Amino acid sequence: MADPAENARRKVQGKKPAVISLLALEAARRINALFEIERSINGETPERRQASRQELSAPLVADLETWMREQHTKLSRRDDVTKAMDDMLKRWNAFTRFLDDGRICLSNNAAERAVRGTAMERKSWLFCGSDRGGDRAAAMYSLMVTAKMNDVDPPAWLSDVLVRIAAHPVH
Repeated sequence: MADPAENARRKVQGKKPAVISLLALEAARRINALFEIERSINGETPERRQASRQELSAPLVADLETWMREQHTKLSRRDDVTKAMDDMLKRWNAFTRFLDDGRICLSNNAAERAVRGTAMERKSWLFCGSDRGGDRAAAMYSLMVTAKMNDVDPPAWLSDVLVRIAAHPVH
C-alpha cells in the first residue's frame, strides 16, 4: 500500500513547483515533526517505540488531523493541496496505524526499496522469448531472492552452484 504521507507530499508538489502553498509548507512541517520523533526512537524495541509514539506522536497526529479538516473546508476542491489532503484523510486509519504497533514504520520506504528490483525487472521479463523462458527467469529470480533472504550473497552462491553442477552426476 502506498504511503499516505508520501502520496500527499507528491500531490502537493504537483505540476507547478514554482508556486509553494503556505498550507503545504505547514503540513510538511507537521509531518516532519513526526519523522523527527521517529529518528529519535529508531533502533528501540517495538514496545519502547509504541510507548514513545503514544506519548509524543499521538498528540501531534491528532492536531494534524484537526488542522487538516479545518483547512480542508476553506479550500477549493480543485486546489492541489485539497487533493493531497483528501488523499491523506481518506487513508487516515492506514496513516495512524504506526501509533498502535511499534513494529510498523511511519513510512513504507523500506518496503518500496525491497520491491524496487522486482518492479524494475518486470520490463526485462517481457523479453524472455517464450513461456518456458519466463518460467526459467521466474525460477532463477526466486532462487536469488531466497538466497538474499537467507543472508547468502546471490552472485557468489550462483557462481558456486555453476562451478559444481558440471561435476554433479546426471542421475
